[in-house]
Amino acid sequence: MLIDDVTIDVSSGKGGDGLATFNKTKMSLGPTGGNGGNGGAVYLQGVSNIGALSRFRGTKNFRAENGHEGGPQKMGGRNGEDLVLNVPVGTVIHITTTGQKKEITKIDEKVLICRGGKGGRGNFSFRSPSNTTPKQFEKGRRGGQLRLRLELKLIADVGLIGLPNVGKSSLLNKLTNAKSRVANYSFTTLEPSLGAFYELILADIPGLIEGASAGKGLGIKFLRHIERTRIFFHLISAQSENPVKDYEVIRKELGEYNKKLLYKKEYLFLSQCDLVDSEKIEKNISELKKINPNVLAISIKNDDSIKEVKKILEVITKQKTFYE
Repeated sequence: MLIDDVTIDVSSGKGGDGLATFNKTKMSLGPTGGNGGNGGAVYLQGVSNIGALSRFRGTKNFRAENGHEGGPQKMGGRNGEDLVLNVPVGTVIHITTTGQKKEITKIDEKVLICRGGKGGRGNFSFRSPSNTTPKQFEKGRRGGQLRLRLELKLIADVGLIGLPNVGKSSLLNKLTNAKSRVANYSFTTLEPSLGAFYELILADIPGLIEGASAGKGLGIKFLRHIERTRIFFHLISAQSENPVKDYEVIRKELGEYNKKLLYKKEYLFLSQCDLVDSEKIEKNISELKKINPNVLAISIKNDDSIKEVKKILEVITKQKTFYE
């Protein structure tokens, strides 16, 4: 089960206390207390594993190491170890304690969430001509405590969208090394699946239905994953009795969730063409061309049609490389 929305509490480390001590060696009397070490900070770091949020399902509290106390002979205390939590690329970090929002969009991107407390000064730092034997020292400052809501929004180059049972998972498996579940019933895909076509990331977005934007069926649980998809591959089954209506259902749900989605580039495919006769294919293509003149009839069992899909992906790859 994909965990894509979770709330956790994080704490940075407390700073170590400074030390008040004096040199007892004759002719070298004076303060020698060292400063405390700084507390560890909390970072979130992006990884490619879309299941990385699952570690937060059971454990909800995370704390960086405290700084260590200052030592004698002006020795500073050791800084506390930073805490680095891995999250999937595409994670939106809602800092509910402060209302701030941050995002992780690249692998290995590291975002500072909470600084550690500063270590306190030892009495050596308080020496002065007028105060040669200071006894004062500072306590380390407290670390921060924050509540985070981590929301995963997949970042994909191409998102496969459409009603349930239109062949999205089968197409993803055919084009990539993904192993999406395939079966002939609604909501076979219960979580997004990813695959790679050379430099492109393809995402199979679980089947949407009429009313999804209002929470029906799988609801808005997976609509968030469409927001950051650059291009849509919109699949409509050749078995449909009303392909135009199927198309309009999905477009309506996208627009009601976020109107910006309607302006993303879209390729339209009539899928599962091996399951119907040529007359029905021609009829459906004719209807869909009124919406999009560049409709492509495909079947995972027809290598020529899959080659045409790959040509489109190759063009998208070149465009991506050019703009990057």
